[in-house]
Amino acid sequence: MSPRGARVWFGATAGCVAVGVVISAVTAANNAQGHFHPAAARLFNTLAFFTIQSNLLVGVAALLLAIRLERSSRWFSVLRLAGLTAITVTGIVFHAVLAQTLDLKSWAAVGNELVHTVVPVMAVVGWLLLGPRGLVSARIAWLSLLFPAFWLAFTLIRGAIAHWYPYPFIDVTQLGYGGAAVNCVWVALLMLGLAAGATVLDRRLPRVESAA
Repeated sequence: MSPRGARVWFGATAGCVAVGVVISAVTAANNAQGHFHPAAARLFNTLAFFTIQSNLLVGVAALLLAIRLERSSRWFSVLRLAGLTAITVTGIVFHAVLAQTLDLKSWAAVGNELVHTVVPVMAVVGWLLLGPRGLVSARIAWLSLLFPAFWLAFTLIRGAIAHWYPYPFIDVTQLGYGGAAVNCVWVALLMLGLAAGATVLDRRLPRVESAA
């Protein structure tokens, strides 16, 4: 794909993230059956979901690449890999575990499809086909895991205060800390495996010609 085509792909990815996140936030705010009573609280609570945060990571990285393809800084490398692994986990966990628990209609279904299916596919395909390459190393892979670690700590602390957890597999009130910890270990191993796999693939996939 030409550099112009790559920019279009990354721009479209960022656009899908923006639309999906906005729809998800607005439909959550309008859902009077939510745990939080004020609409504003439900709106901001959307940001507590790993799905939304992983979409935002992907969206920021994609937007930066749409603006300029040649990027090699350490912080961007961490951002790119963290977004890639997080959004991949988002897609896998949702379709394997959570999809059957939801019955969404109208705009809620559209937003859900964007953040759980369209963006994960576009992000993974974009990384595989368009790179950029040479940004992944063992150090970058470990640093990319800081994001899910911080998210987990924040979620557990906030959950204990607000008595609400964004996903059933981390719901301490139902599973206890032991059950939630076991589930988190499985997800952590999945993310570690994805980061390690991306490190290997980054070295073996052909470099993509790009223009600044």
